Amino acid sequence: MSYPDGHRIGRARVVRSAPACWDPVMDRIWPPGDGPHAVPDDALAEHYAYPDVDAPYVRVNFVSSLDGAVAVEGLSGGLGTDGDKRVFGLLRELAQVVLVGAGTARAEGYRGARRPVRGTAVPPPIAVVTGSADLDPGSALFTDTAVPPIVLTTADAPRARRDRLTAAGADVAVLDSLAPAALLAELGRRGLHRVLCEGGPSLHGALVEADAVDELCLTVSPLLAAGDAGRIATGRAGAAPRAMTLVGALHEDGALLLRYRRTGDVGPPD
Repeated sequence: MSYPDGHRIGRARVVRSAPACWDPVMDRIWPPGDGPHAVPDDALAEHYAYPDVDAPYVRVNFVSSLDGAVAVEGLSGGLGTDGDKRVFGLLRELAQVVLVGAGTARAEGYRGARRPVRGTAVPPPIAVVTGSADLDPGSALFTDTAVPPIVLTTADAPRARRDRLTAAGADVAVLDSLAPAALLAELGRRGLHRVLCEGGPSLHGALVEADAVDELCLTVSPLLAAGDAGRIATGRAGAAPRAMTLVGALHEDGALLLRYRRTGDVGPPD
């Protein structure tokens, strides 16, 4: 079976040409304005500005396929678009600390953030959550960074591992637990209030269950991935859902870049 636009259904692969309305220029579709328009860097920074806070405010950033996959071949990079990469870099510039689980840091080959936090001369530190302290002190996380990483762990992690990470230049914080409240209390003690969590799904799920997610930035990539990739948040069954309110939406080359804020904390559109 075939269609006038060249689509063919059957054993042959379906081939689509990009609709003429697609535009690689990013435009804002929410909050509504006077029609689609390009979003320059300053306007994009204003769109994603953190509120003024004196305690940790947790923004989570994820990318997902249309069918909910968080990775392609085990990595999130296969889902990224140019617009997603642009926002990814900007969110780091606006944050005071990047919070990430050890599994994600290892799988994605984390290194130190490159760009300085806006208004400062230094990048945000990477804060890695690990119960085992099983991190390679020779990895780029420790060797390719302008700011020492923060390792958030507990006394249950082997002392020898903690000592190796300290010797590699890490700032190792030994906490009573790795519950979200303890993690955020430690970051708050350091004056790191603008928190950007980049996953993975287990850490995100723990933050959701603790009702500690203030904001979610989600890029919906125009891909169907299938496979066995997980969701953006995982955790125990039966956890109560948390209501979020859409406060921003951008479009770029078929991808949607959505911004949700905790319901009840939503003020006028940015």
